[in-house]
Amino acid sequence: MQVNFVDVKSQNRILKPKLLKRFGDVIDSCDFILGEDVRCFENEFAEYCGAKFAVGVNSGTDALFLALLSLGIGRGDEVICPVYTYIATALSISYTGAKPVFVDIDERTFNLNADKLESKINKSTKAIIAVHLFGQPANLEKIMDVAKRHKIKVIEDAAQAHGALIEKSTNRWRRVGAIADLGCFSFYPTKNLSGCGDGGIILTNEKKIYEKLLMLRDQGRKGNHRYLHYIMGYNARLDSLQAAMLREKLPYLEESNKQRQKSAKLYSELLETIPGVVVPYVDKSVKHVFHIYALLIRERDQVHKKLIDKGIKTAIIYHLPLHLQKTYKNLKYKKGDFPVAEKIAKNILCLPMHAFLTNKQVRYVAESLNGIMGIISVQKRKKQ
Repeated sequence: MQVNFVDVKSQNRILKPKLLKRFGDVIDSCDFILGEDVRCFENEFAEYCGAKFAVGVNSGTDALFLALLSLGIGRGDEVICPVYTYIATALSISYTGAKPVFVDIDERTFNLNADKLESKINKSTKAIIAVHLFGQPANLEKIMDVAKRHKIKVIEDAAQAHGALIEKSTNRWRRVGAIADLGCFSFYPTKNLSGCGDGGIILTNEKKIYEKLLMLRDQGRKGNHRYLHYIMGYNARLDSLQAAMLREKLPYLEESNKQRQKSAKLYSELLETIPGVVVPYVDKSVKHVFHIYALLIRERDQVHKKLIDKGIKTAIIYHLPLHLQKTYKNLKYKKGDFPVAEKIAKNILCLPMHAFLTNKQVRYVAESLNGIMGIISVQKRKKQ
């Protein structure tokens, strides 16, 4: 049996007639740049997440970059982020001229360890980027409490967490991206909500930040003044064609996430008793949307290869934490500085996960993994 790691084709195939109709409407209107579909999608996504304002941009990376700029962050400033995340989180900080300051992660959630924040804050610290890694919300309550006491801002990197929820009080849930000062999303083709290329969006509840973001994404312009530029802006707009596709897909996001959660639950039920396998931990106060289903596993590289041999496409994600990347050698971190992230990076294995995964496929993956772990265990005993 063949089990793909992601499935970009299925939803696009099902929605193809509707998508082509939307594309045709944009082409006929010639409303390609900051058109009606962009404005409508911004309003619809903001309403879905529970935010007042949304600004569509051309990528998740630029969403983070412009979010930082909107807070006035630049050279001489420091921004805290987790050391275990996709590098775009840190690069967005570097692009502003500020210094990324890494924090180790929680061993269960793989998100920023809020207990380690205080020691990283100094007079140069201007913001914290909290990443909702793999679709599980970070500990925003504690992170925002620390930030408030130190009068610094919080940006949510929700690039992998479209639709994820945090319980703010008993039975009162809020969607990520609309809780902190700003929230940033990516619509890369493999995301839970995906475009047909790059795309991103920034959410905020503050009108002044919103107005600044509008200028930052559009070369410093505001209103209808095409040749008047008020600040040093960028060409970072969300295309109308991408917005049209995202508008068509947004109503399906909830059902898509439920399918992911269903598959994740079955995976965990089948895998949690296998020696040498640690299934994903899910905090009771959040709703994980499983952009990625990530195991911790012994003999990871060997298991990865054997699963591929069985037609099961798995992935090893972020195998080198940011402090050990050559990009950031100037920060002079060394091996051992972030032990939890280094441990996770050595043992993480991501199983197939998408909205079109069947129970039969999940069971095949689980049975195959169980068999492989049993063979490896026997081989190790013989060597001893």
